[in-house]
Amino acid sequence: MVTMHFRAVNYKADIKLKEFAKKRIEKLSLFHNQIIEVFVFTKVENSSDGVNKWAELKIGVPGDDIVVKKITKSFEESINSAAESAERILKRRKEKERIL
Repeated sequence: MVTMHFRAVNYKADIKLKEFAKKRIEKLSLFHNQIIEVFVFTKVENSSDGVNKWAELKIGVPGDDIVVKKITKSFEESINSAAESAERILKRRKEKERIL
């Protein structure tokens, strides 16, 4: 079970978004079994083109933190995109650990 900390900057996040983030973050433990905690930061950027929903994942693993940032049209899309990038990073890191 991964400990998740959710922070909404400059807006009030609803429970559905927090639940979505929690479910998505829990899937990360399939790719790395030593995740200590995950911080999810969400923010609305001032932008005229509608691509203004910002999500940052800070994943604490032994030895280093992994930080991934994405900006899209929705928070769910940003969180999902950041989590997909984090999965690739976690897979590569686990492969390196196996080799060593």
